Amino acid sequence: MDLFGAEERKEVNDVLETGCLFRYNHDAMRQGHWKARDLEAEVRAFTGAAHAHAVSSGSTAVAAVMAASGLGFGDEIIVPPFTYIAPIEGVLLGGGLPVFAEVDDNLCLTAEGIEQAITPNTKGVLLVHMCGAAADMDAIMEVCKRRNLTLIEDAGQALGAFYKGKSVGLFGKAGAYSFDFFKIVTAGEGGLCVTNEKEIYDHIQQFSDHGHDHIGDNRGMEQHPILGTNFRMSELHAAVGLAQMRKIDRIRNAKRANKAYIKSRLSAIEGLSFRPMPDAEGDSGTFLNFFMPDQPLAEKAAHELGNAGVGVNYWFTNQYHFINQWAHLKALKSPFKMAIHQLGAPQDYANLHLPQTQHSIGRLMSLGIKVTWSEKEMDELCATMTRVLSSVLAGHA
Repeated sequence: MDLFGAEERKEVNDVLETGCLFRYNHDAMRQGHWKARDLEAEVRAFTGAAHAHAVSSGSTAVAAVMAASGLGFGDEIIVPPFTYIAPIEGVLLGGGLPVFAEVDDNLCLTAEGIEQAITPNTKGVLLVHMCGAAADMDAIMEVCKRRNLTLIEDAGQALGAFYKGKSVGLFGKAGAYSFDFFKIVTAGEGGLCVTNEKEIYDHIQQFSDHGHDHIGDNRGMEQHPILGTNFRMSELHAAVGLAQMRKIDRIRNAKRANKAYIKSRLSAIEGLSFRPMPDAEGDSGTFLNFFMPDQPLAEKAAHELGNAGVGVNYWFTNQYHFINQWAHLKALKSPFKMAIHQLGAPQDYANLHLPQTQHSIGRLMSLGIKVTWSEKEMDELCATMTRVLSSVLAGHA
């Protein structure tokens, strides 16, 4: 499959030939090319969202969604301890106070974990759909509705994932996707917000461009209903994202097929288990997530697989994705004073008690699924993984 080629070059050249790299206004100059608008239309069509707005990154998408949903200064927001740290930073920079709750073998926040973390000051839940598949949305939605919590979704890794036919990102007030280089489709850098609520959309698109209302064709005379900042996506990034978004079905189908092939081969290994997804049919196929019986065996297996040339993610010791390594967060190291410094943290981040999370992530390894693998390459990969994992498990009583 041609992941980057003529389609991307065509869309980028459209922008370069007009010289209009800015996503707004300059109607005559751009000669009918509106790449950010077209990208947003593609995402609406794919996800079923009523509204979509492209921004500069997945991180700024989370920040825009949080602000537009009314979550901010002093609000306690329930978050996962297993995630790229960006959404936690988004809560802190927006003035919120992160409250960490349990994740389980599905790698996402659980309804039970959310329930246990609620305090009188809890205002929202920032749910991260980790590693390309959905959380248990029926149970989580029930808790959020019953406890009157605002739900927002970070689906940065999960564009292309669905839960019972509904796209992740559309269960709460709004959702955020990432288009960075490591996601299922990419703009190089970029993100996108989705929502089914018109008022939330208006706040997102205004907040992400200094409060501009984007009414009329004279930017200098636009009204500014709210304060905002600059989270804009350029037309160049949008052009790449547009071409990529048109390939998402092919990319996702190839990933799902390759993942199924590898999982079927590894399923014969006694002692190995796999991520239990509440809706396996909605998986994007981004990662094959599997578990060893305990943490020491997982750490050994990850080391041995690395020695054998197989790169797996062992998140338990990963510097970016797991709270055990977030020393800067635990010490609240920042070059400026944040709300949490004034108000105090709602938890002792250095001494959190999250036994289910430690048990799940300590045993977890994830294999990133490549679209470009041939059957021969997958056979060789599976043979190596079977040999290494079987050897490590053979010593387990």
